[in-house]
Amino acid sequence: MRIFCLSSKISLSIYAKHYRLNYQITSPTVRLLDDEGKQIGVVTKLEALQLAKEKGMDVVEVAASAKPPVAKLIDFKKFKYQEAKKDREAKKSQKNVGVKEIRLRPFIGQHDFDTRLKRANEFLDDGNQVKITLMFRGREITRKEFGFDVVKRFIAGLTGAKVVRDPKIEGKLLNAMVVPDKKSDK
Repeated sequence: MRIFCLSSKISLSIYAKHYRLNYQITSPTVRLLDDEGKQIGVVTKLEALQLAKEKGMDVVEVAASAKPPVAKLIDFKKFKYQEAKKDREAKKSQKNVGVKEIRLRPFIGQHDFDTRLKRANEFLDDGNQVKITLMFRGREITRKEFGFDVVKRFIAGLTGAKVVRDPKIEGKLLNAMVVPDKKSDK
């Protein structure tokens, strides 16, 4: 099922899971499971619908690609609720790892340096990668060694970090990348 949202020239498509239930099932025979997951057997579609009506449940096609398709006797509203609950739990447990950037200058004050170092350590504790960017302005680029010293001192001050990309000059920027060290967690 595809849903389109057209607002201010933006189209968004969301794919939702679609289950065939009751009379939407196209196969003449299905392998039927009860609400506890025990197999009832291969029955016709009409027999499955009749069983579902007696129990006050729905016949939901769970595995359409199987031969014959697998259908389950369940309360569909309850099933959809449980699926949504599972999705929410999976989303909660998912770790969103991002790249955070810390900007430095070659002639940075000690307090500013300490503040940025503390913030970078917080980012690493949260499990984020940290990109260290040192900007050269004007004639500062002629004294690259000051920039390298600041970045090396910054990396040395980080706790529980592993350098992924060593400091490297890219135009007027000096970039380095650090990630949380897995060994420090254990």
